[in-house]
Amino acid sequence: MQQEVLYLPASWKAHMNVVQYTGDWNVLSLRSPGGITDNIVPEILDTETITFKDTPLMEQCPAIQKLVASLNCEVYAVRLMNLKKGATIKPHRDKELCFENGEARLHIPIFTNDQVAFYSQDNLIPMREGECWYINANITHSVQNNGTSDRIHLVIDCAVNDAIEALFEQADKTEKAEELDVNQTLEVIKALRQMNTATSLDLAASLETRLQIEA
Repeated sequence: MQQEVLYLPASWKAHMNVVQYTGDWNVLSLRSPGGITDNIVPEILDTETITFKDTPLMEQCPAIQKLVASLNCEVYAVRLMNLKKGATIKPHRDKELCFENGEARLHIPIFTNDQVAFYSQDNLIPMREGECWYINANITHSVQNNGTSDRIHLVIDCAVNDAIEALFEQADKTEKAEELDVNQTLEVIKALRQMNTATSLDLAASLETRLQIEA
């Protein structure tokens, strides 16, 4: 899959929700409403009236195609999402997008680095290349790419059926992350604000949000 992604055309589209991130966050659609490559909006909440089809880019990705087919469920949007080095996705929710409502969003890191911090509420999720993760997108989550390389995830939105439920039953579950040390975190926030860069200020705001959530 890494080789397939490297050979795809450089026609990435900037994510449209510009208020939710800083830096560069770009998308390539492999499956979308109508099979349109330029359509990077998943529109997952309207699956009854929208027909999802593979885009022409999916034909160039046989390994990804095989993986998607192996899920044995109805698949909605399939996107490659590139969070560039130094970029931040701010704390946000994708309303109603969760397993309990019959929809699952799967993340498969194609390229990542150990300085990527993906938070699902107060849990730091250590996603490594080649793993498959489900996150409840209906709760607050955020990402910071503090590394020197880009982070590219394959993101699959699909319907929950018996096959997906069985897959989830077999999967490892994450443990609750340790609570933040409040005093230490306040010192980190102070230092980040003194740096006074766009990235450091975003990280400080993210840590402040986590402190408020845990309070």
